[in-house]
Amino acid sequence: MKYNHQIRAKNVRLIGIDGKQVGVVTLQEALATAQESGVDLVEVVPTAEPPVCKVIDFGKFRYDQTKRKREGKKAQHQVKLKEVKFKPNIDTHDFEFKLKRARGFLEKGNKVRVVCFFRGREMLHRDIGEKVFASFVQHLEDIGTAESSPKLMGRTLATVIAPNSTSVTTK
Repeated sequence: MKYNHQIRAKNVRLIGIDGKQVGVVTLQEALATAQESGVDLVEVVPTAEPPVCKVIDFGKFRYDQTKRKREGKKAQHQVKLKEVKFKPNIDTHDFEFKLKRARGFLEKGNKVRVVCFFRGREMLHRDIGEKVFASFVQHLEDIGTAESSPKLMGRTLATVIAPNSTSVTTK
């Protein structure tokens, strides 16, 4: 960001200290105007033809820019990966409770990692776990989509469900 004598253009479009447009003037005239006001000449839009310069205090201008950036970051939503775990022999109430939690995560715009883990002899009856898992993913189809098909890694069956863009609530 250039200001005062760092600006190299011959002519600039000048915006006065009151925020009104003065017009296209030479760089020397713009610097003289800034010096009379006791503030700096700051190049606001260097890509314009001619560059747009504003008569403003440079320190205040930088402070306002960083403040605007911070405000922009506050408004952004960080997508987090939440996890819901269950076993293949899950009770219906527990299943519905986990389903409700996953639905809440998806509504807030977070991704959900759904994990069904097998213990001991449950590995012999993987088909039961796969049915429960498929049912879980099917119940969430209206609000989210599975990023990949379920994968068995060791004793866990897992996939990630991403929220649909239309189902996300901003909060």
